[in-house]
Formats: sequence, structure tokens, C-alpha cells
Amino acid sequence: PLSLHPLMNLLPDSALNPGVRRREVFGWAMYDFANSGYTTVVLTAVFSAYFVAGIAGKADWATLAWTLALGISNAVVMLLMPAIGAWADAHAQKKRLLMLTTTGCVFATAALALAQPGMVALALLLIVVSNIFYSFGESLTASFLPELAQPEAMGRVSGLGWGFGYLGGMLTLGLCLAYVLWAQQQGEPASRFVPVTMLLTAVMYGLPAVVTFLLLRERARPPGAGVQPAVTVGNALRHLRQTYQQAAHLPDLRLLLGSTVCYQAGVAVAIALAAIYAEQVIGFAPQETMVLILVLNLAAALGALAFGYVQDRIGHRLALSLTLVGWVAVCVIAALAQNKAQFWVAATIAGLCMGSSQSAGRAMVGLFAPPRQLAEFFGLWTTATRIASIIGPISYGMITWLAGGNQRIAIVACSAFFVAGMLFLWPMRVQRGRAAALASVQGASA
Repeated sequence: PLSLHPLMNLLPDSALNPGVRRREVFGWAMYDFANSGYTTVVLTAVFSAYFVAGIAGKADWATLAWTLALGISNAVVMLLMPAIGAWADAHAQKKRLLMLTTTGCVFATAALALAQPGMVALALLLIVVSNIFYSFGESLTASFLPELAQPEAMGRVSGLGWGFGYLGGMLTLGLCLAYVLWAQQQGEPASRFVPVTMLLTAVMYGLPAVVTFLLLRERARPPGAGVQPAVTVGNALRHLRQTYQQAAHLPDLRLLLGSTVCYQAGVAVAIALAAIYAEQVIGFAPQETMVLILVLNLAAALGALAFGYVQDRIGHRLALSLTLVGWVAVCVIAALAQNKAQFWVAATIAGLCMGSSQSAGRAMVGLFAPPRQLAEFFGLWTTATRIASIIGPISYGMITWLAGGNQRIAIVACSAFFVAGMLFLWPMRVQRGRAAALASVQGASA
């Protein structure tokens, strides 16, 4: 049975809210399994490097164009997601919206197979569209976490989801790597085998997501407090401002959001530019890059699974701070690496830190978000991560350009993002933040 998946046995029933079964948590975690192939193959390991080297022909502006496309898509998400989340809360439609956004990302990813060398505009358009839908889905699925897990087990359940995610990323990348190696033996160029990897990624996104839609329940009920306005640009801007103003009464959530903007900017660099750095600076071949990202995902899965338990034991703030120290070490080692072996060390540490830091941040949002506005406030968290995804890669691209193409200077500069993230965490208190979230519910019902 699905509920007896070996990883699910790590999760005791006491970690779940009343009425939640482990098979439902498995269904929720399978969405992380499904969507991780997109970030792993499209944004990190394959299409990013192919865009720079193949579609854009290694033009001087290629890396900057890639980061600008990611920036545009993330700007759309940060503008719209809180309003979309509020609409989903008001209509109890998180699951239905998750299905729609998943379908959009799957089709846009498959369409990337059409982008051939020289088709820069088409490739960038499809990256913008697919990343928008991916980000909407990531936020919506995260908003189910507090409905499934007890507060004291939020780290473990979040870590389990991220662990499943990296396993899914590894499987998708592994299938793509096997095909690429076969295609290269047949003498096929990248313009032939990269499109097939996009189709494989789309299939590996869509099929596991069906498990999520079958097992995950829509537990929210419409509050019946009026009709939520349609999501337009004007309404979205007003709602974003209103949600952030409400967060003024949740100071620890705001500190967490500030930290998220900072450290996720650095994480976004690793996701968006790892393959480009490995190939252009260290000298990795495309198939070596895919193996590198495969191992990075394995390390990330181990980090997410193990660190979820550590997080619940030593505390969320300390756990997240330790991962940011690790990220600073990654930046320094990568900047100083003179050969592939040294870069492997940086990549392995990055994998461990990536899984644990992202899982820790999601769990903390689950603690600090008002229980009746989960999709809305996870939308605010998504806004913070998308701001980071704009700042990080574009800063990297601009520093690389200003430094005459020296990516080593850009990667060491990224350590400042993680240091700033730690500074935001310093005055934050988890128990105070949880109490404020619960008090906001009591105030709303008074």
C-alpha cells in the first residue's frame, strides 16, 4: 500500500493532525517528488546550460538573458501569489488550483522541446511561463503542510516532503542522463537530445502529481465572510499590501521573510547557475554536470530527511542558522576551486545545505502563518522567495558582467546573502511567532 512506503515509516502517527493518515502525507509528499524534476533538469542541470551554449550560441548576453527571464517570471509570481492564495482560502480551492497550475507547467515544459538553436525568444517565453506555473504550484502545495502536521513535527514532515522531492529530481535527472549518454553514443547533437529530456521531465512531473490529486484532501472550508475579488493586477497589488500590513502584527514572521529573501537569493544562484558555473569555469562536460547535479540531489535528499528531525530537536532558528553557515563555506570553496575534485566538495556541501535550509524555512512559515489564511501567507512566503530569485541570479549575472566574465568573484559575493539571512534570524523567537499567529486567529474570531 502507498501508506507503507519505506520513508513513510519514519513518520509516527503522533506527528500528524487528528484525522490525517500517512497515505495522505504520502500523497502530499509526492507533489514534491513530481515538481523537483522541473527545477533539477530545466533550471539547473540541462536546459540552463543548453540555452547559453546552444540556443544563444554562447553570446556575451546569454547568461544575463537567462537570469532576466527568471526574474520576469518571479516578478509575476511575487505580485500575484498572495492574492491567488487568499482566493484559494476564501473558496477552499487550493487543490483545484494546484491541479490547474500543474497542468500549465507540464505543458509549458513539454513545449520547451520545440526550442532549437537560435530560437531565443521562444525559449525565454516558455521558461517564463513554465516557471510561473511551477512557482504557483510550489506555494499551493506548501500551504497544505500545517493542515497535515502537528506544530512540533512540522520540521520532520516538511523534511520528508523535500526528501521525496530530491528523490524525484534524481530519478528524472537519472532518466535524462541515461538517454543523453545513449544519444551521444549514437552521435546525436544536443539540439536532438535536449528536447527529449524536456519531454521526459514533463512526463515525470505529470504522472506522480496524479497520486497527489488522488490522495490529498481539501480540508479547508469557505469562511463565508464575503466574496473574494477576482485576481487582477490592481487587486493583487492591493492585496499584497494588505497582507504585508497584516504581517506587521506578526514581527517574527516578517523577520523570517526578511531572512528568506536574503538566503534564498543565494540558493537561487545555486539552482539557476550551478550547471553554467560547472561547465564554463571548472570545465565540466554536459554529462559530468548531470552526474554532479544527481549527486547534489542525493545529498539534498539526505539533508532534508535527516535535518527535519534535527530541526524539531534543536529548534528551527538554530537549525536554519547552521545551514546558512554551511552555505557561506560553499561559496568560498567554489570560488577557490581549481579542479573538479574541489568543486565536488562544494557541490556536496551545497546539496546538504539546500535540502535542509529550504525544508526548515517552509516549516517555520507553517508555524508563523495564521491557520485560517494558510494559502495567503504561504503566498507571502512565495513572494519573498521570488524576490530572492530575482535578486540572486540577476546580481550574479551583473557582477559577472561587470567583472569581465569572472564568475569566481560573483560566487564569492553570494556569501553576503547568507550572512544577511543570519542577521535577520538573530532577533527572531519561534515561540513568540507561533503565539502571535494563534492570537491573530482569536482576534479575527472575537
